[in-house]
Amino acid sequence: MQLYGFNNLTKTLSFNIFDICYARTERERRDYIAYIDEQYNSERLTGIMVDIAAKIGATVLNISKQDYEPQGASVNLLIAEEPIAEEAADKSCNLGKYFRDDKYLLGHLDKSHITVHTYPEWHPDNNVSTFRVDVEVSTCGTITPLSTLDMLINSFDSDIITIDYRVRGFTREEHGKKSFLDHKISSIQEYIDPAILKKYDMMDINVYQANIFHTKMLIKEINLQNYLFNTDVYELPPRVRLDITDQIRKEMIEIFSGMNVY
Repeated sequence: MQLYGFNNLTKTLSFNIFDICYARTERERRDYIAYIDEQYNSERLTGIMVDIAAKIGATVLNISKQDYEPQGASVNLLIAEEPIAEEAADKSCNLGKYFRDDKYLLGHLDKSHITVHTYPEWHPDNNVSTFRVDVEVSTCGTITPLSTLDMLINSFDSDIITIDYRVRGFTREEHGKKSFLDHKISSIQEYIDPAILKKYDMMDINVYQANIFHTKMLIKEINLQNYLFNTDVYELPPRVRLDITDQIRKEMIEIFSGMNVY
């Protein structure tokens, strides 16, 4: 498609994953949250986000990050579609060399950015704990965030995935005709590796006339050992294994469907 001037379309990918864990005691649940909080601290999340920026061919202009108490982390990257010379960048930008001194707090709002937030969660009356990662990749110009999906899914333990993709604004073709979408898409699934798709049950809810695409993914098979924290599956009697598997599956179905199952 030959365009007149700059591509004004804004393409936003919102990506949510849930990781599920079974922890028998309150102490184990707290230990799980502490473990997850350390595994996915702002330092590691920054590395993942920088890799995503490289994947879409974007230049990192600025990074701000924060670890929270008692748990959770956030990272924000301001990105540009094209490389920018260091002397041409705004002096407030750190060009990916983020500050380690806590006295600096940087914030940026722009139409091209990557953000990530984490939400570890547990409840004293529930043996199943969850960890949610919320990633948003928003770009303008010709680059699209859809190419980052495989990397995002493989960067986390993704039991349930909710993906939203929307395109906003319009750009003009060479002879002045408005274009509200500059690439073909009928489903987000088209941009996910078939080997990944085989592992999940999926549901699409798309509003084509509004350029809104929504996909939910639920892991098909549960290997119980992968969901036990500090417990070997063979320490548990067969009946207990079955009960735990049922609890985990119930939690997954509730998150996937967005409603409680009684």
